[in-house]
Parts: sequence; structure tokens; C-alpha cells
Amino acid sequence: MRYYPTPSLSMKVKYLMIRKAVALLFILSPLLACSTMEFPGVYRVQIEQGNIVTEEMVSQLEPGLSASQVEFILGTPLLRDSFTPDRWDYLHMVRKPDDTLEKQRLTVFFAEGVLSHYESTIVSTERSQPAPAGEPLEESEPLLEQQETEQL
Repeated sequence: MRYYPTPSLSMKVKYLMIRKAVALLFILSPLLACSTMEFPGVYRVQIEQGNIVTEEMVSQLEPGLSASQVEFILGTPLLRDSFTPDRWDYLHMVRKPDDTLEKQRLTVFFAEGVLSHYESTIVSTERSQPAPAGEPLEESEPLLEQQETEQL
């Protein structure tokens, strides 16, 4: 017969502590995987989705254009609702690496197959011209307020 020494009390305590630590690690590992910490230095890509519609394209729209002419200018719409065939939606979304989301929307309405009107949230990309020498620069705040009231 072989003799197996009985474990001492300190060995039993160590064994129980190791079991508890392993069980705790096993239970907490899924929570650590769901944490919001990000690995430093990770490159995040800018994601663009939808139709790119510029201000120049919108300026070409005039009431009375046919649907095919509008499609030639703007491209195929992102959304063509089968319940309202006289409305086309052009959406453009850009998700930046810092998780900000920029949205632009152009909605084109038709009446009897011709363009009746459109609604746009496309931001103007015009840059102001520098003032000639000797003339004071105008304040830009009234211009911004005027643009905001026109959009409303």
C-alpha cells in the first residue's frame, strides 16, 4: 500500500484561494471584453454613405425639369419610395473618426413627371472673397444669422 500524505491546512487554504481567483477571472472575463476602453493609437476610418450632392448640382435644378434630367444631374436617388413615387431622397452621411455624424439631405418633389420643388440641407461651401485694400472687413455674424433665418 502506498502512503499519501494528507494535505496541511495551509495547503488547503492556498488551494481554495487559487480556485476562487480562477473562478473570479472566469466570471469577469466577458465583462472585460465589453469594456469601452480603446487601444491607443488605433486608426479609425472615415465612413461615407449615400449620394454625394454638391451645391453646384443643386444650383442646376430648376422647376420644370423632367425626372430623367434630374436623375442625370443628381444621379440615382438613394431612396425611391414606392408609396410616394413623386418624391426622391438623396442622403449623404459621413461618420468621422471621432464618432461625429454629418448628415445632408436633398428631397426632390415631382408633379406630373416634372420637378416642382426641392428641399435641401446642403451646407454652402462658398468662401468669402478677401476685401480690397483700404476697405474695412465686414463682420460675418450678420451673414450667419441671415443664412440661419433663410434655412428656417
